[in-house]
Amino acid sequence: MVTFFEASLGKLSIHRVGNKSQEEFYVLSEEPLNIEDEVLSNLLLQYFLKPFEKVNEVYHFMHSSDNLGLNEVYHFATSIFEDLAPFHENTEHLAKYLYEISSHPKIKAGELYVVMFHNVQIEGELLDAIGIFKSETKETFLKVYPGDKGFRMEYEQEAINIQKLDKGCLIFRTEKEAGYKVVVTDQTNRNSEAVYWKDEFLKLQIRNDSFNQTNNTLGIYKNFVSTKLDEEFDLTKADKIDLLNKSMKYFKEKETFDMDEFSNEVIGNPQAIESFKNFKNSYEQEFDTEIPESFEISVPAVKKQARVYKSVLKLDRNFHIYIHGDRELIEKGFDDGKNLNYYKVYFKEEE
Repeated sequence: MVTFFEASLGKLSIHRVGNKSQEEFYVLSEEPLNIEDEVLSNLLLQYFLKPFEKVNEVYHFMHSSDNLGLNEVYHFATSIFEDLAPFHENTEHLAKYLYEISSHPKIKAGELYVVMFHNVQIEGELLDAIGIFKSETKETFLKVYPGDKGFRMEYEQEAINIQKLDKGCLIFRTEKEAGYKVVVTDQTNRNSEAVYWKDEFLKLQIRNDSFNQTNNTLGIYKNFVSTKLDEEFDLTKADKIDLLNKSMKYFKEKETFDMDEFSNEVIGNPQAIESFKNFKNSYEQEFDTEIPESFEISVPAVKKQARVYKSVLKLDRNFHIYIHGDRELIEKGFDDGKNLNYYKVYFKEEE
């Protein structure tokens, strides 16, 4: 989704933000950091941008009042895009704002980096982007180097591992009226306290484009088959795998999703179709995300979901059966003599 082989690093300001509830305060630098070392510049590009290569979801800024100007990060990002001269001053505002919402007791103190990038690619378009990153986790590193009588060793405490970016977002200079294109990562916290970065600080909402529509629909259907169907129908695991395989086949072969067509071709049973539509409606209401009745299918989203769609039937610890085709060629039964379940598989020839 995001590539940076043509990217360059522009302005960079660093501040430190503590936990307000722990009375750790914040520390603001007086001026931007001037990076003249080419090696350091390349290392920073790797540290800041590489984690976004595997990020697929694209968000946009939002505000509960529908007035984007009231979203603080959107406001300061717009100020930076429109005039780079007060760049450092705007980064100070961002640090102060992050400090104000860092009140959960488990939020760690750390350095805040605000960076201006040029020529970062997203969805095939080269754009300027503002990066906002926070490093919270520190590690100890050993350094071994030649000495007079062999080798010497030193260590560096409270250092940053450039392979592990804790938190970050990239704000791309496009689609301003819709809240910009934004990608986000948070590797340190996946619990309730993690919401402060994406939901409280950035206030993001997932963009409802073909990628997310495809990804969400496949995800909803997978959850429906895996959890909801058991409550209403007597299905074997092989039946569930067959339903998942049919849905993946539909998305791989079609260019456009149509709810009625999908329901009839993949699900078939009228009661199950009604149950799926209700399940989808509940998701839309819970996450405030509308999925239209028809949309263009995104190939990258299908590939992403294909990696988590299971077609393996696990039988105790003895056998794994991979089901890829005709469900009618596998039968389930029970052997009274052995007091065991069994599957009978039909085939024409071994390969």
